[in-house]
Amino acid sequence: MRILVTGGAGFIGSHIVDTYLAAGHDVCVVDNLSTGFRENVNPAASFVECDICSDKIEKVFAQHKPQVVNHLAAQMDVRRSLESPVFDADSNILGSIRLLECCVKHQADKFIFASTGGAIYGEPETLPAAETCEPRPLCHYGVSKYCAEQYVQLYSRLYDLDYTVLRFANVYGPRQNPHGEAGVCAIFILQMIKGAQPILYGHGEPLRDYVYVEDVARANLLALEMGSGEIINLGTARGTSVRAVYDAIKSILSYGGEPILKPRRVGEVDRVYLANRRAKEALGWQPEVDLNEGLRRTAAQIGDAARRS
Repeated sequence: MRILVTGGAGFIGSHIVDTYLAAGHDVCVVDNLSTGFRENVNPAASFVECDICSDKIEKVFAQHKPQVVNHLAAQMDVRRSLESPVFDADSNILGSIRLLECCVKHQADKFIFASTGGAIYGEPETLPAAETCEPRPLCHYGVSKYCAEQYVQLYSRLYDLDYTVLRFANVYGPRQNPHGEAGVCAIFILQMIKGAQPILYGHGEPLRDYVYVEDVARANLLALEMGSGEIINLGTARGTSVRAVYDAIKSILSYGGEPILKPRRVGEVDRVYLANRRAKEALGWQPEVDLNEGLRRTAAQIGDAARRS
């Protein structure tokens, strides 16, 4: 199968590319390298450095004729969405529309869209949050992702374009950028390796749902053939506090310091974790890597990278 993966040089996208290639698919990666890294791209995939908002993207479709488009390229930083809402909308809404237009023009069969669970649901009244939970985003990022979901469904109604929307929980694992604003697991790991003091916002109390990246990649492989016309959460259905993540990493690394505790920041939710019953029913998927094992693998990779740098 010919698959186009946008954002395929990024943390999550590169793992999905690896999984598709291992299954024998023909993969083309599109990434503008604003947050992704060329070295993340599997050499067995073709690569085009391109912004999804540029006219060049249509040439990519014309040349590669993808049967499936897996769309991960996005502005994904909650804080940046609050500071630059127009940039957030340009990337996440207009970029998605441009891809959907290309899918119709070049007759792609399916669109797999990487969305967000926590940012769309906001502060759910019932936990774990199911796909039927009312969207109540607290940041522009959540709104833009929800809006893009609506466009995906619209193009399906108008043009019979098949789709699966996957609402990710907090994805972590090897290749997560420890220098960014998002990705608390990777950030804590590198800070502890360097002997710095991690900051725990919300005094470490907020609950999140942490899902390992290889589990997410496996769900994207299943979505090639299953989950037609579905919106599906990818999470563990368990809430874990930021402090518990900190303590687990502290134990793995034998770190002796204590964190800095600060109040929760604007736009961040207090408690959200995702039900995964629909993923089990529609994809036959459930998470397999538990948090402690996933953190050990992540810490090993980040530690190796830090020693090489």
